[in-house]
Amino acid sequence: MNRASGRRQHPRWTLVMSVAASSLSFIDGSILNVALPAIRAGTQAGAAEVQWVVNIYTLPLAALILLGGALGDHQGRRRWLVIGTALFGLGSLACAVSGALEPLLAGRALQGIGAGLLLPNSLALLNGAYEGEDRGRAIGTWAAAGAISAAIAPLIGGWLVQNAGWPSIFYINLPFVAAAITVALTRVEEVKEPEKARLDLVGAALATLGLGAATYGLTLWSQTFKLTQVATITLVAGATLLLGFVLWERHLKGKAMVPLSLFENRCFSSLNLMTFLLYGAFGGAMLLIPYVLIEAGDYSPVQAGLSLLPLSILLGGLSPLMGKLSVRVGPRIPLTVGPIVVGAGLMLATRIASSQAYWTHAFPAILVMSIGMTLAVAPLTSTVLAAVDRHQTGMASGFNSAVARLGGLIVVALMGAVLMQQGDALLAPFSKALVVMAIVAAVGGIAAFFGLTGRWMRHDPNPSDARPC
Repeated sequence: MNRASGRRQHPRWTLVMSVAASSLSFIDGSILNVALPAIRAGTQAGAAEVQWVVNIYTLPLAALILLGGALGDHQGRRRWLVIGTALFGLGSLACAVSGALEPLLAGRALQGIGAGLLLPNSLALLNGAYEGEDRGRAIGTWAAAGAISAAIAPLIGGWLVQNAGWPSIFYINLPFVAAAITVALTRVEEVKEPEKARLDLVGAALATLGLGAATYGLTLWSQTFKLTQVATITLVAGATLLLGFVLWERHLKGKAMVPLSLFENRCFSSLNLMTFLLYGAFGGAMLLIPYVLIEAGDYSPVQAGLSLLPLSILLGGLSPLMGKLSVRVGPRIPLTVGPIVVGAGLMLATRIASSQAYWTHAFPAILVMSIGMTLAVAPLTSTVLAAVDRHQTGMASGFNSAVARLGGLIVVALMGAVLMQQGDALLAPFSKALVVMAIVAAVGGIAAFFGLTGRWMRHDPNPSDARPC
């Protein structure tokens, strides 16, 4: 490992920087959910355009996150974190001054590119700054801080939507951009590991184009559940490009952006399947619930933001404890129970279709989902890192982050039938979507149960070397 010359900085500064940088993604996702109805009204967007306001950010993020990690390994993780954070800030500023759909989509795409560069390098720097139980605690703190910022943002954003218009919500990102860049340049050492770098530009291009075509096809299909000529062509093109991606990665073997040999590890495969299912279902719910509360329940954007407050309280307060606990007692129970509890919360949320009263219908569902996510979030991150060899942790964490975003990308692309409705017409398709997502989340828990079958070393003197299977 190559480090820049100079004295070693305290790892807490790396934690501060990682929290400030990665919180950008959490903030942006949660605040956008509250603002989507206003964006739709202000830009006269249809259902497909509303989906793309979300997915044009998620697409480059999911496709480029591994390339971003490889660039950091090769040229410096701090350097590419700063570049990604700066691009995210420029994209946020472009969204803030856009005022119309087309420049908004361009700004969102730039945000996604920046996030794909900053997120893997943020977590890689944090992972390298701590060892053992301290690493589990730091990752838990990172997850908790992200959850807190993601919950506070809709409250501030909701107030801005009501009083200053939807473009103003993107200004919230700029202080986090400034803080992350300042701390990175002044308090965090540069780290390079060029021997780990996999600059697979062809793979990144195939993945981006394939996911883009497939997402566009799914978006068109989901509005009527009929395969039009354009939807069919784009779905076939997307599938072909993604197959090309798999074959290209197979050809590169150990030098691939995503070495296929990783999937011979049952733990790694099952954890990523669980991630895809859980984050897809939960991300879809976090998009739909505030949207329906505003559109059908006449909630203000601030009230819709407040409705999600239990999520931040539980994740913020308990994620550090869960991160530490999973290192000591093993991840199988929380990673099995958490997604199933989320599924139960999604089933409870179907009651919102009969009444949007908060304390009797929305709050119980949000509370149960929050408990489930609290059980799963921090243990999932630390277990993915523990499931592979030490030299593969950057690849593993980057791929797992990409899979989480990919789950949300696919689910949002399938929501056309819900988002094309307004008012009370939203409620019936909303309820059906929640039932499907509840099943998806529960299947994620089952995948973790059968995948994490090994013995966990409870009081190992070096927990970072423990294996979940």
